[in-house]
Amino acid sequence: MESLLIGCGAGFSGDRLDAAAPVVRTLIQRGGPAALMFEMLAERTLAAAQLLRRADASGGYEPTLKDELRPVLADCLRHGIVIVGNFGAANPAGAARAIIELATELQLDKPRVAVVEGDDLSSEDGQALLKKCLGAQDFESRAFVCANAYQGAFAIAEAIRAGAQVVVTGRVADPSLALGPAIAHFGWHEDDLDCLAGATMAGHLLECGAQLTGGYFADPGKKDVPNMHDVGFPIAEVFEDGHCIVTKAADTGGRISAASVKEQLLYEIHDPCAYLTPDVVADIGEAQVRELGPDEVMLSGVRGHARTDTLKANVFFDNGWLGEAEISYAGPNARARAELAIDIVRKRLEGKMEMRFDMIGLVSIMGDDAGRLLSQVPDGGLPDVRVRVAGRHHQEAMIDLLHQEVTALWTGGPAGGGGVRVAKRPRLLLRSCLVPREQLPASFRLL
Repeated sequence: MESLLIGCGAGFSGDRLDAAAPVVRTLIQRGGPAALMFEMLAERTLAAAQLLRRADASGGYEPTLKDELRPVLADCLRHGIVIVGNFGAANPAGAARAIIELATELQLDKPRVAVVEGDDLSSEDGQALLKKCLGAQDFESRAFVCANAYQGAFAIAEAIRAGAQVVVTGRVADPSLALGPAIAHFGWHEDDLDCLAGATMAGHLLECGAQLTGGYFADPGKKDVPNMHDVGFPIAEVFEDGHCIVTKAADTGGRISAASVKEQLLYEIHDPCAYLTPDVVADIGEAQVRELGPDEVMLSGVRGHARTDTLKANVFFDNGWLGEAEISYAGPNARARAELAIDIVRKRLEGKMEMRFDMIGLVSIMGDDAGRLLSQVPDGGLPDVRVRVAGRHHQEAMIDLLHQEVTALWTGGPAGGGGVRVAKRPRLLLRSCLVPREQLPASFRLL
């Protein structure tokens, strides 16, 4: 049965820069048609990229783009491995130009780079549409930052059929990065629902990179994974009927098993019988996961239902500032001194902003904003503790005040405080809505 190999080079923005090369080597060794996807765009990533582009019109795409592609671009172009990535973020055209620049730096022929468009709703027309779909009462025009809709795979496929060697997207559904090359290769249509659904779930398995091959799966003594320091990234062999076999890059660490596949298969799935994507509604209610051999698992039996008439859009608004400040206390009576530091900051800023206090090393995740758990947890002779203060306010100057108060604990607080570190960033409010598909057609253009 005819098949297409699809490898994953990155699972998020900030992923390892050396992960893609072993995947590409494996694709070349195995031979045949192949594609390489880079999934690097989460909701927070895109929002941050939009803020960067607002400050600098030439920016807003994945900052590590050149570093990610530098080790693999030449081999992919030479061996006909199509690269598809959402590393365009808020500026796909800028990312495309950066890839062409990289090819020049590597003394390669200019690659055929396509840019997929249609996700950005930040124009006046887009905002007008959002007001209707989100509701005027929830659309704060003065605080509006950006909005993007989740596009699908067919524009990606059209770009590949038109000869694109690299396809750059902004906001598309994560699995569409794998489905697009599969549509282009097999010639599937919108009514080939089971095929589309099967390849969508193959993309879903690939989209988080090492999460499938043991990275996020590992739990020592319970779910052991070998050679985690060299965990390999996944590869899916997608067949013309939509089923797939997932493996990983050759000669790498990690593990692919039925258990790791099932964990990733259910990741972010609300209804296993109705996983909504822009291309198809995937149904894994009767899907089968079967180990064929070491690091070789087959997924079959995925069913597809007709796609919805709407696309999901994420809308971001300015929401003030978040500030953080930390200081450490060590040695005898460390916890008591840390608690006194918290009390000083709380009383000096009481009523001026919302704050949360944590003691890293004692309670820093499981607690709540009210700090109720802090007093209930014994320290057991804790040798050191790090105080974390987080505050939010609509004015940046108030966050600076928070930083100043924690910094002042060097000499104005309990004995032995040190290692102060402060940070701040703008906060964004996210609202989501559904927009009519026919009003947001996706398209591509070759650069």
